Amino acid sequence: MSTAKSSTPGVHQHAHHYDSAEHEYQSSKQGLWLFMCTEILMFGGLFVAYIIFHNMFPETFKVGSLFTDVKYGATNTVVLLFSSLTMALGIHYCQMRQQQKAVIALAVTILCGFAFMGIKWLEYSHKFHMGLLPGDWYAGNAEMIAAEIGNVTIPSNIALYFSFYFMMTGLHGVHVLVGMGLITWVMIRTMRGEFGPHFYTPVEGVGLFWHLVDLVWIYLFPLLYLVS
Repeated sequence: MSTAKSSTPGVHQHAHHYDSAEHEYQSSKQGLWLFMCTEILMFGGLFVAYIIFHNMFPETFKVGSLFTDVKYGATNTVVLLFSSLTMALGIHYCQMRQQQKAVIALAVTILCGFAFMGIKWLEYSHKFHMGLLPGDWYAGNAEMIAAEIGNVTIPSNIALYFSFYFMMTGLHGVHVLVGMGLITWVMIRTMRGEFGPHFYTPVEGVGLFWHLVDLVWIYLFPLLYLVS
């Protein structure tokens, strides 16, 4: 059986090593869910480490969270939740073969990703300026710290909190960028009319990945911003 792409828009001819299009679809979804499990295990390890060290040094994490901006974190939470809605709409419109609406929904999802990363850059640049860096790179400016949180005793191991902060939010940010790239890929294919009621596996798979990225942030927000 040929693996060539069908000349009919929105119609997909399954690869030769699958028995049918349904077999290809189910195999693709199974592979995606296995990949998602590895992602959960990766972030899960960080969450476990966070819980262990938070229980060992609760005051350190409490003081560290004072340097986070809850308004920025809450705004990013709303942005990602809204992007999950637009991503779901993009999948739905692809299934309904409403090409223009699908492209708009996917484009809005990408814009939400840019908004999220823009806010993270504002947060990161502020911490860089204050010297609030992870591990041995920590070089907190005492005057700026006092102006930021007032007369609060800074634990000697405060860099531990910022190590977790940058590792967890940085890894999540990389996933946001990857997700934006994948959404751009399926949006271009949507513009070409490659998806329809009988073939939408790539856009659905990208959507599941994006929802996972959003879900991870739902856990990161209270752990890093609301711990105090």
